[in-house]
Amino acid sequence: MAVQLNFKRYEIKYLLTSEQRDRLRILMDRYMVPDEWGPSTVCNVYYDTPSRMLVRRSSEHPDYKEKVRVRSYGVRKPSDPVFVELKKKYDGVVYKRRCTMSAQRAANLLAGHGDPQTQIERELDFTCKRYGGLEPAFFIAYDREAFYAADDHEFRMTFDKRVRTRDYDLRLDVTDRAEQFLDDDLTLLEVKAGGAVPLWLVEFLSGEGIYKVRFSKVGMAWQMQLKKMLARHRNERVSVALPEWRSVPATLSTAGKFVCA
Repeated sequence: MAVQLNFKRYEIKYLLTSEQRDRLRILMDRYMVPDEWGPSTVCNVYYDTPSRMLVRRSSEHPDYKEKVRVRSYGVRKPSDPVFVELKKKYDGVVYKRRCTMSAQRAANLLAGHGDPQTQIERELDFTCKRYGGLEPAFFIAYDREAFYAADDHEFRMTFDKRVRTRDYDLRLDVTDRAEQFLDDDLTLLEVKAGGAVPLWLVEFLSGEGIYKVRFSKVGMAWQMQLKKMLARHRNERVSVALPEWRSVPATLSTAGKFVCA
């Protein structure tokens, strides 16, 4: 199957308990087909400015926002290429452009020193140079199962577990171990559709009382970095040792919205 490089779609996110996920999977067997690559570990390095301008803007939920990341499926082997992705969201619609290249060439391109050859590479080059070049900022990994509709390959659903991040070793070729920030009992469901969501899924979500949430993996990673920086700053100013901060508490509120403290 050819690798898709351009996407235009709506992306809707939900948080499911383990029991809800199991019930949905049973229902999906009637309508969805597992991705041919099977379950995978998705590893990403998100790029940003030194002041983290992209993630800060995104956290304000503007009408337009963009992200730049480098992705591999599993820990990258030395000879493996990477996916370089430019992801934009405007008025609720997600536009994603991606290309493949060597890891070194990707690093040069995103730093603003590349030699773009294709249209997508030129778009990435323009974006990065507009910010004066970007640098690795966040490593984020998760274990994913992906599915597409039997009658519409453009309609996809993904389940992400063990969402985790680190602020060191910002590379794809070392390990996927990192600090987990999504509870083991929760699964992030992403529904990706070019048009309407199927009625069977709408009825299931309504019947289960499941509502869409705002959940940004890179936004959560940024919050974790901020908490750690604040803790280090407090430690520098006082002699009393403070308890080590370990995770961002994440729960579902009574209104069904995602809440992070």
